[in-house]
Amino acid sequence: MKRGNGGSAPHSEVAAPGTTRLLDVHEAATLLGVKPATLYQWAYQRRVPVVKLLGHALRFRRTDLEELIEAGMRPARVPPKVS
Repeated sequence: MKRGNGGSAPHSEVAAPGTTRLLDVHEAATLLGVKPATLYQWAYQRRVPVVKLLGHALRFRRTDLEELIEAGMRPARVPPKVS
């Protein structure tokens, strides 16, 4: 059976004002460009912040992942001027 949301926006785009949306492992892996297995490994190694829900379900704050991406950015290398 297909679950619907009553015609509203997809849940992946909805977050209450002032809150951050939690991503499941597949959404977070897609955002980071890695396989879900890699993300599970990083979570186990505590290389990425994770929210543990009841049981073993893991969720990732989108803002945390975006900060990781930003922190890993390096400026483009500017070639030396040739005179």
